[in-house]
Amino acid sequence: MEKLPDDLPECLVFLLGKAYQKAHGDFKKRLKPYGLTNMQHLVLEGLWYQNGMTATEISRLLRLDKATLSGVLDRMVETDWVFREPHPEDGRVYQLFTSEKADTLRDELIEERKNANDDIMALFSIEDRQTLTRLLWEMI
Repeated sequence: MEKLPDDLPECLVFLLGKAYQKAHGDFKKRLKPYGLTNMQHLVLEGLWYQNGMTATEISRLLRLDKATLSGVLDRMVETDWVFREPHPEDGRVYQLFTSEKADTLRDELIEERKNANDDIMALFSIEDRQTLTRLLWEMI
């Protein structure tokens, strides 16, 4: 990738946006054969971490706003990636579970994410990888 001219004012918002665009686009290509979006994959990984969470719990875990998550979950239910069941203690709330389809592809999809991460991190030294990860966590 071509380096920006040294006299161009630094714009971290621009640089972060372009880095996001590249990483997001590359991962989107990996997920296309599965019919999943990046956000849907994130939700699946959250549920594989702790199946049976409510939308509020997923929202908190993944730091997603509820309005965005609601539409994502609706589409995931429609396409059989997840299913809802009434919470045993509060029938007004639903728990979310990964489907058989999702669980069958679990290892493969996690491997896709790991490979995407590895491709990004291959650009950096071990120390820079640790620093980048730490700084990104601090930002969110």
